[in-house]
Amino acid sequence: MSPTRPSSSSNPRHARHPRQTWRSERGSSTIEMAIVFPAVLALMFLGIQSALYFHARTVALTAATEGVKAAAAEHGQAADGTATALAFVADAGGDDVLPDAAATATTSATTATVQVTGHSMSVIPGWTPDITATATAPREALR
Repeated sequence: MSPTRPSSSSNPRHARHPRQTWRSERGSSTIEMAIVFPAVLALMFLGIQSALYFHARTVALTAATEGVKAAAAEHGQAADGTATALAFVADAGGDDVLPDAAATATTSATTATVQVTGHSMSVIPGWTPDITATATAPREALR
């Protein structure tokens, strides 16, 4: 009986070496990162921009609410509402949170309205989203 030769698939010398597979894929992770990284970076900046916008909007709305409380008080004036709203914006971070903040207040016999405007900080050059928040409340009166 003659010994049989092992087939090429069971012979370790003829089996494909694992490193040969890696050699054919050299540089693929670099190309994958070049494609994926800009998308990840864009998503990250979008998340940061969204957070800055919603924070500025919340500060503007709260400032308008605080201002309308002062203007709607029994002896409150429109100037009280404006001053209170701008003081709140300054306490909340001022130009670091809501750049170019401005407040306007109007009062009538029955209502007081305060509007706060400004811009959101931006991580996208040349784009500054506008923020406007308005609060209205009935005026306090003793009858």
